[in-house]
Amino acid sequence: MKIICIGRNYADHAKEMNAAVPTEPVFFLKPDTSLLKDGNDFYYPEFTNDLHYECEVVIRIDKVGKNISEKFAYKYYSTISLGIDFTARDLQQKCKEKGLPWEIGKAFEHSAPLSNMFISKDQVSLDHLEFELHQNGKPVQKGNTTDMIFSVDQIIAYVSRFMTLKTGDLIYTGTPVGVGPVTIGDVLEGYIGTTKMFRFEVK
Repeated sequence: MKIICIGRNYADHAKEMNAAVPTEPVFFLKPDTSLLKDGNDFYYPEFTNDLHYECEVVIRIDKVGKNISEKFAYKYYSTISLGIDFTARDLQQKCKEKGLPWEIGKAFEHSAPLSNMFISKDQVSLDHLEFELHQNGKPVQKGNTTDMIFSVDQIIAYVSRFMTLKTGDLIYTGTPVGVGPVTIGDVLEGYIGTTKMFRFEVK
């Protein structure tokens, strides 16, 4: 199982990061050890002083596929969830400044919390899906998949040009504007619509 993360898939987030809006999907990988299931607490790593949340809609791949056509991409997933792409922003920035890969700031242990709950895509409008992240009871990110630069089907078609997608692979589809830091003691809660998808503490 691999975790595929899409970067800069919401124009306002790209702008808040002072980054160019992409003309094709930007993606990077996290290992399976990055996964943190809902209900387990997240422990703030000692190697960063600037850890940021990035809440994202997550797609789970149902079957193996390579070079998938966009018009058939819908056949390769049936459920969605919600997760966080944690980023050690200070480490990421150092890598950017040196022209190095970002994995040290993105792919660390438990950097991809994920709800245990998955929702059938038939129960929601994936093209107009509202989601939120609350930090200590206060909404800090509000997103809608309408604002995605690249749709889920476009992402699947693009990524599968370069690597085989396998059953159980997860695609984190990008984060909206509003990313920010977390501190020890924070409680993070994620919602799709009014449904609470996850809750965990930062320790």
